[in-house]
Amino acid sequence: MNIGVLGTGIVGQTIGHRLIELGHKVMMGSRTADNRAGLVWAKAAGSSASFGVYGEAAKFGEMLFNCTSGTGSLSALEFAKAADLNNKVLIDVANPLDYSRGTPATLTVSNTDSLGEQIQRHHPLLKVVKALNTMNVDVMVHPERVRGAHDVFICGNDGVAKATVTKLLTEMGWESIIDLGDITNARGMEMALPLWISLQKKLGTNIFNFKIAK
Repeated sequence: MNIGVLGTGIVGQTIGHRLIELGHKVMMGSRTADNRAGLVWAKAAGSSASFGVYGEAAKFGEMLFNCTSGTGSLSALEFAKAADLNNKVLIDVANPLDYSRGTPATLTVSNTDSLGEQIQRHHPLLKVVKALNTMNVDVMVHPERVRGAHDVFICGNDGVAKATVTKLLTEMGWESIIDLGDITNARGMEMALPLWISLQKKLGTNIFNFKIAK
């Protein structure tokens, strides 16, 4: 599958590498064509990797990943034409965290709205599925790095899109995938981040995850 990854940071790069390992072709996108991180990544990642601006990555991908900074996600998607977004699945892993006042970071949207919902409202024909935002990127792509059973959450309005994302997550090694329902459930998923940050400081590691025990 051709997959467009929006964002050239560590999350986008790590997800891009893993998708290539799984046999997919990946174009990473940035705001500018001279983005050094994206150019270096594409050169190092091999023949299945390429780099372009956001609009080019959106056009390339049959499926898209939003790995941009949560505070810049909406503006990043504006670089893409509607025709290159409509009816595609977008896996939104971003969190609306604002570090401008230092730490702890604050959420720019919460309680009555979420970044996932905002993306869905701005692009109603895009099939937004929130996923993978409640863990470190190394755990996102290699869940086996956390010992024992643990969970990944997804939500979105389109059942077929969620089934597509579930299949991809299974390829990555996920065994327990909890579908929380429609995209409004992105609120809780994103609001889990302050707790995750507190746990990371307490545990002294990024390699952990949530497990729902019944």
